[in-house]
Amino acid sequence: MGKKRVVVGMVVGLVVISALVFGILFATRNVGKTERTISTESAQQRLTHMMREIEPATADPVKSSVEYTAQDTTADELPDLDTNEITARATTDTFAEIWASPEKAGQGTDGWIREMAEGFNKSGATVAGKPVSVQIRTMSSGLGVDYIATGKAAPAGYTPSNMLFVNLLAGRGVKTDVVRERLVGNVAGILLDKDHHSTLQQKYGSVDLKAVTEAVGAGELTMGYTNPFTSSTGLNFLVSTLLRYDSANPLSGKATEGFRQFQSNVPFVALTTVQMRDAAERGALDGFVTEWQLYNNDPSLSNTYVFTPFGYRHDNPLVSCPTATDEERQILELFAQYCDDNGQELANRYGFNGKDDYVSEVPEIDGSTLVSAQELYKKNKDTGRPVIAVFVADVSGSMSGTPLSELQSSLINSMRYINKENYVGLVSYSDTVTIDVPVAKFDLNQQSLFKGAVEHMRAAGGTATYDAIIVASSLVLDAINANPDAKPMIFVLSDGETNQGSVKFEDMKEVIAGLHIPIYTIGYNANIDALKMISGINEAASIDASTDDVTYQLRNLFNANM
Repeated sequence: MGKKRVVVGMVVGLVVISALVFGILFATRNVGKTERTISTESAQQRLTHMMREIEPATADPVKSSVEYTAQDTTADELPDLDTNEITARATTDTFAEIWASPEKAGQGTDGWIREMAEGFNKSGATVAGKPVSVQIRTMSSGLGVDYIATGKAAPAGYTPSNMLFVNLLAGRGVKTDVVRERLVGNVAGILLDKDHHSTLQQKYGSVDLKAVTEAVGAGELTMGYTNPFTSSTGLNFLVSTLLRYDSANPLSGKATEGFRQFQSNVPFVALTTVQMRDAAERGALDGFVTEWQLYNNDPSLSNTYVFTPFGYRHDNPLVSCPTATDEERQILELFAQYCDDNGQELANRYGFNGKDDYVSEVPEIDGSTLVSAQELYKKNKDTGRPVIAVFVADVSGSMSGTPLSELQSSLINSMRYINKENYVGLVSYSDTVTIDVPVAKFDLNQQSLFKGAVEHMRAAGGTATYDAIIVASSLVLDAINANPDAKPMIFVLSDGETNQGSVKFEDMKEVIAGLHIPIYTIGYNANIDALKMISGINEAASIDASTDDVTYQLRNLFNANM
């Protein structure tokens, strides 16, 4: 009995010791690992398990000739002019159309110039004894430049947010005449949450563009800005940042290197202010750029963030285009005078004319330098790191006909805007998932394979979107292993309806969130809300391709990200 008790005691002791050792190992298994590392490891493990369930097929390679014309195709890619809303219509046979930026040509507090036009059209203005009026069409500043510079369409008058886009027109060969340098005052600014603003104030003594760019470059601050090809605030921020690093030459090696250092800590460049603001509200950004008028009109912004002016003033100039007749120029002058005499009190109420004491300290910049600055951004935005992108194309039965043909043409047309040093792959899906083009550098051979696969797509079957995203993620991760410094992203082109597959949305969401891969979605006659949910996982944009401007939107998307 004594020996039995000894043996039992030894066994119990071993069990206790084993339990203690296991407990220590379990408790310390993640020591030295960050929460992000644990999440990423878990996501990779789940991805591997999901891939075993999906078992994607691999298509036979199909090549197609790639032909790029040397001429500028921007005019062909622009949407029909009527997709840009007329918010105030002419009331007379003789009138001048004015293209105006959205913050003043919309509704409510964004409708200042619309209300001015309606008032002017009732004022009885005449030219050479004939009654005259104006017509306002909402037009983003960058889109207006593309219409006018390509000759596809032109108004009598053009009023972007700032003079940078007027100068950009000159850089693209279009000389305009200034009717007013300022219709209403506005200022671009950096919004920082109050805690980060206070931290920067203590460290740098003051908060300005220099302090912000230094903090971002040092990894102390995460901020976003809008696409400098389309956004007045985005172009202002780009040029002001380049000048911050070299005030004598924004295109110098010194300016470029400073921008690359800054850009290395920018998580993404937003296509729209809405995308950027949503990211900030979700805590993905510590700061972002906007205009005073928007900030002043939105208590949720003004109560949460501190506004720091930067760069060039946004004083909403009005210029006449070369195509304007003498009669139209006279109408523009009458309208500008009407705004001077009758519009400033309303402008004040709508949030304009604030920060009038702000004086820009950046030098004037000519149009050719602005064109070169945009090119510099395109080449250096990824700081020398290639992008690894997998396109995920929906070829289910619901995409049959026009949606699939639009998907094919928009993908092929947009190939020219993808940097050739990036790595690209293609996945298609219906009931099942097919790897059409494995990830490889987007050289001429890869372009040929990509184009051939797109051309041979046929629509049939169900829609296993989440399965396809998992397969694309696996391809991206495999490519990242060979290119650790690369930036990953996925583009999903779909109608948004998911009705097949082994992967559920919540499972896919957790994996994608853990892998930190942004997913841009492009919807064709789509359930846009479903696609926005996918893009919202890691702060990417969602594009509605149901309008006829999808090729132009993809061009802007790739200019900003590829």
